[in-house]
Amino acid sequence: MPKNDRNVNQLTRLLEIMQQLRDPEVGCPWDRQQDFESIVPHTIEETYEVVDAILSGNMHDIKEELGDLLFQVVFYAQLAKEQGDFDFEDIAKAINDKLIRRHPHVFATDGLKTDNKHKTDGELNNQWEQIKAQERASKNQELDSSILANISLGMTPLLRAQKIQKKCSKVGFDWTELAPVVDKIHEEIEEVLAEVKVSEPDQQAVEEEIGDLLFAVVNLARHTSVNAETALIKANRKFEKRFRLVEQDIKSQGLSLQAANFQQMEDAWQRIKSIP
Repeated sequence: MPKNDRNVNQLTRLLEIMQQLRDPEVGCPWDRQQDFESIVPHTIEETYEVVDAILSGNMHDIKEELGDLLFQVVFYAQLAKEQGDFDFEDIAKAINDKLIRRHPHVFATDGLKTDNKHKTDGELNNQWEQIKAQERASKNQELDSSILANISLGMTPLLRAQKIQKKCSKVGFDWTELAPVVDKIHEEIEEVLAEVKVSEPDQQAVEEEIGDLLFAVVNLARHTSVNAETALIKANRKFEKRFRLVEQDIKSQGLSLQAANFQQMEDAWQRIKSIP
């Protein structure tokens, strides 16, 4: 099948490639031995690589990484197909149906006209939550009446913290001004310091207080309309870029990082930070 032929259905081609990779006779040994759980770490890794590509702004890399992420979905679909549970078409149908069901203000259903001109953000959010509750009820799932129900345990801690806080905010359990949010951070810092300054620090207590501090910082991010996880990803990238330049600066002085003292590295860091 020609790789660049625009007349070829590339999704069908991808599904066929996946099926061949899993073929018990001629497939790839590594792909054949995988199962749902074994490829989860790869799915998480590919998701972050998509994020990294987007933040880099390189459209070619974004395309490549989205392809890798799509392959993960196709892999799960093939595994489920082999087990007789569902296939890729079932996955696509499920999300299509869900999107239409959750957007009655966009898609007409049961012959009714759509009405998307008079919905506020709050009304749309309430509608979304009501529809999700109806979906859970229709699946005969045990009803969890907590507003924190169905926040995935699989989320990264930063993302889950922000999600928990957002849910609580919807029912009014939230500060309406920024000052107490910042005050809470200072309070948590003092509590961390109080634990680490004792003669024999309790490591579990220190960990707990640092966790509270991180949670408070996530709250500040949320109150300033910043995604905490994206902010940290960017901070990591910025630090790495600067530290690599510090390494170059130290090397230009005829030193290695191991031979340089802290003050020399700090001076290099300040020089790098001053560069526009």
